[in-house]
Amino acid sequence: MYNGLFDLPWWGYVVVALALTHVTIVAVTVFLHRHQAHRALELHALPSHFFRLWLWLTTGMVTREWVAIHRKHHAKCETVEDPHSPQTRGLRKVLWEGAELYRAEAKNAETLQRYGHGTPDDWLECKVYRHSVLGVAVMLVVDLVAFGALGLTIWAVQMAWIPFWAAGVVNGVGHFWGYRNYDCDDASRNLLPWGILIGGEELHNNHHSFATSAKLSAKWYEFDIGWMYIRVLELLGLAKVRKTIPRPRFGEAKAVPDLDTLQAIVTHRYDVMTRYVRSLGEVFADEARRLREAHGLALSARRLRRWVLGGELRGLDEAQRRQLEQAVEGSPALRTVVAMRDELAALWSRSNASRDQLLAQLQDWVTRAERSGIRQLQEFSLRLRSYAC
Repeated sequence: MYNGLFDLPWWGYVVVALALTHVTIVAVTVFLHRHQAHRALELHALPSHFFRLWLWLTTGMVTREWVAIHRKHHAKCETVEDPHSPQTRGLRKVLWEGAELYRAEAKNAETLQRYGHGTPDDWLECKVYRHSVLGVAVMLVVDLVAFGALGLTIWAVQMAWIPFWAAGVVNGVGHFWGYRNYDCDDASRNLLPWGILIGGEELHNNHHSFATSAKLSAKWYEFDIGWMYIRVLELLGLAKVRKTIPRPRFGEAKAVPDLDTLQAIVTHRYDVMTRYVRSLGEVFADEARRLREAHGLALSARRLRRWVLGGELRGLDEAQRRQLEQAVEGSPALRTVVAMRDELAALWSRSNASRDQLLAQLQDWVTRAERSGIRQLQEFSLRLRSYAC
């Protein structure tokens, strides 16, 4: 029994450990995240019960606690109330102590009450799965019986996998480093365009931009393995997708934006904002050159854009920040593109304005963009009038 029921070569144990942890990752991304937290898809009882059992064995996580904490993260993202934002708590804290932050927030009864609605509340959940220690203890026994002494190592890897990769890397690095497809309000980033190791959660900016989408990949070169599993379940009749990321459509540019144009812009607001920011590349390149020549500030166009539009000041000391603020204040072009960006975002953030009022604001925005004398704004105005439902 020292070697357990299965006597494998060394690489066999590695494969087993990776396979078991991958099942756990799939359970987290498909069941906990996309199904329970965001209702992006419906799941048949068969995979739902399997995922609940597996998570109890390999993580000891309680569905209601995980869902409530994640929903609060979206509702309070990057604020002091966010349970695990590296922007407020520091990257090192979230990366290495992400599981501890989860456990601390799970004790907050208000969080569970406000954000934990709609999660399983049956006999199994109340009498069995809430006993976290029991679940991981059963898994330990299973690993020891199956693989002998090496089962302890496999079990340890299983226990550390989610706290590090999900609670640490996704919640920490995913809000600190990577690329962005969409200019959403928080600091979320796509870690890699291939979501395999963490089940697709690597595409974190895509997720924060379209939280209720069952598919996390957005570009042709991106791959979301979690979506692949969802499609398999759907083909087997065990899942039903409710929402995916909407694809923008374009038609002939209208002379004057109408209500359909407004609806299309609001629906595809992240695409609109992303294209707006990217359209200003030459503006920021010219201004970065002016700042270097007039003020000696060695800023690239990309860094200048991140500071002006995103407030990212890493790498600048206090003297440089003050100098940059003064220089930007003296730039009519930068003041204009920032103001126009804020006004564009207001089209979908003002809940108290009527559709007619929002349409009037959109038409006024287009008119001022065309009269701004800034070629990039004039060209973007043409694209804005091309959005179609």
